[in-house]
Amino acid sequence: MTPQQAVDAWLAELAEQRRLSPLTVANYRRDLAKLLAAAGEQPLDSLLVHHVRRFVARFHGQGLSGRSLARTLSAWRGFFAWLGERGLVRANPCETIRAPKSPRLLPKALSVDEAAQLMQPAESSDEPLEARDAAMFELIYSSGLRLAELVGLDRDALDSILHEGEVRVLGKRAKLRLVPVGTLARKALAAWAQVREQLAAPDEPALFVNQRGRRISPRTVQLRLAQRAIRLGLPGHVHPHMLRHSFASHVLQSSGDLRAVQEMLGHASIASTQVYTHLDFQHLASVYDKAHPRSRR
Repeated sequence: MTPQQAVDAWLAELAEQRRLSPLTVANYRRDLAKLLAAAGEQPLDSLLVHHVRRFVARFHGQGLSGRSLARTLSAWRGFFAWLGERGLVRANPCETIRAPKSPRLLPKALSVDEAAQLMQPAESSDEPLEARDAAMFELIYSSGLRLAELVGLDRDALDSILHEGEVRVLGKRAKLRLVPVGTLARKALAAWAQVREQLAAPDEPALFVNQRGRRISPRTVQLRLAQRAIRLGLPGHVHPHMLRHSFASHVLQSSGDLRAVQEMLGHASIASTQVYTHLDFQHLASVYDKAHPRSRR
């Protein structure tokens, strides 16, 4: 088995047996391409810790961030573990190597007022497209959906959304979760359901469709949201994941229930959700700076 054949076999197993998303598999493929390029003619079973350290240092010197290197090392580590299980390498040269640390950037979220402004009805002569956009953006903000989860919804999800106030989504690693849907989002989805047939092809199962009547693409959602934010005068670049961040931050500010937010976001680890406590603290600190007499000079 050549190195490339080994990579292809491992990625196929990740996609078919562990059911990782196509995007994750594509990222792993790029990370392993870096490994094969760095190793060159050197066999994989001859790579040692100092070789991998040199590869990491080289990529870091080329500008790859600590976060990107951590993901790259994770892919390499998993690949060598897979090779070891099949007796193709004697040891995992990535086992003890950690990526250099880089500053952790907080996710960007809209304020409550900005989110309300974004959800205002937009002036448009195209009723079906406007109804679709309003339903999509309300649903992301109401339930904290990922972009892939949103575009992956089928029309039959409307029953549970409109009648039970909840949506079942397929998240990362093919994990299903049930998320509440708010009143305003349900109203927007009901309005979209009334005009969906004007756009959708007769045999199209997708809940959200494009102008050709087929399932909407993630890129179209991104562009429509960015254009809407510009029309409504919101500062900065607004993207779908920012609505997910805003959902998490605003629910946490109101409830203080980190575990509930973790469940609704579908995070496997509470550590991924804890970043929103920092956003909440930033909000409180801003209020303090404006209000407390001792905070002003």
